[in-house]
Amino acid sequence: MGGVEGRGDETAAVKYKITLVPGDGIGPEVTTATTKVVEAAGVDVEWEVIDAGAVALERHGAYLPDSLLESIRRNGVALKGPVTTPIGGGFTSINVTLRQQLCLYANFRPIRNLPEVKTRFGDVDLVVIRENTEDLYSGLEHVVVPGVVESLKIITADASTRIARFAFDFARRKRRKRVTAVHKANIMKLSDGLFLECVREVAGLYPEIEYEESIVDNTCMQLVLDPQQFDVLLLENLYGDIVSDLGAGLVGGLGLVPGANLGEDCAVFEPVHGSAPSIAGKNLANPTAMILSAVLLFRHLGEFEKAQRVLSAVEAVYRGGEALTSDLGGKATTTEFTEAVVQHLVN
Repeated sequence: MGGVEGRGDETAAVKYKITLVPGDGIGPEVTTATTKVVEAAGVDVEWEVIDAGAVALERHGAYLPDSLLESIRRNGVALKGPVTTPIGGGFTSINVTLRQQLCLYANFRPIRNLPEVKTRFGDVDLVVIRENTEDLYSGLEHVVVPGVVESLKIITADASTRIARFAFDFARRKRRKRVTAVHKANIMKLSDGLFLECVREVAGLYPEIEYEESIVDNTCMQLVLDPQQFDVLLLENLYGDIVSDLGAGLVGGLGLVPGANLGEDCAVFEPVHGSAPSIAGKNLANPTAMILSAVLLFRHLGEFEKAQRVLSAVEAVYRGGEALTSDLGGKATTTEFTEAVVQHLVN
């Protein structure tokens, strides 16, 4: 696939068939909001709605039905709402399983300020690119003896090289100046050392892009001191998960940051926040991250003009400040926020 920032010139008017996964918790609410915004933007979509998670178990007897994987493989793209993952037990993460089953090897999370959202830093514009299929997320764990559990960290040259190429290709295409490989090779000399060895080889093929390395704990400190020093961050799976959430905190929280999971044959776009069951069904959820994930999706399809219109409409609502949800100090409901974005699109 061509990557999250588009596969070529603006496409002619076409109708897209896209898998839609409402998820659970606040998922159906932010999904509904997003489909309304997409319709107002004039993108012609036939949504193929497929359940996942607790809803799918109740309706179909499986947390991750085969029909979902088949739908994404058939359509090539999906927009997915948040799905609850049990902690310390229960079923395996649906997000991780989707990434492994569909080989969605690249996780892409842009971190940018939205207008008028009060944060410690302005002008944050960095991209977190995370290897998405291995590391400790391989889920290889076993009990050695009672009271002792071993988890295997898997790092391969193939996956490390593949994600490095993705990061440097993105940087070259978007004229980004620097790629920073984030690691803990001072301690994990073999696994993280292999990751760095592969990234260094790839970096040598992109002489116009500055390359640097940073230990993960120092990276976290530097991010909260001066995030503007970073451009593209390239990380293994676990570090990428942690650092991308830290990055979201720099610009206002997980409710404001979109995400994409990309492979050679298909792509899944989703917000990075959880399912927030405590506010589910109360019309309080902020749909921004879900809407911005749709923006990434349509850029991926080549619908650049319509993607920009949606982004501009969201930014206009934030700039106006009158229809913000409670997480940002406003009083608007999910519906009211969505209607405000739609009005900017249709006027």
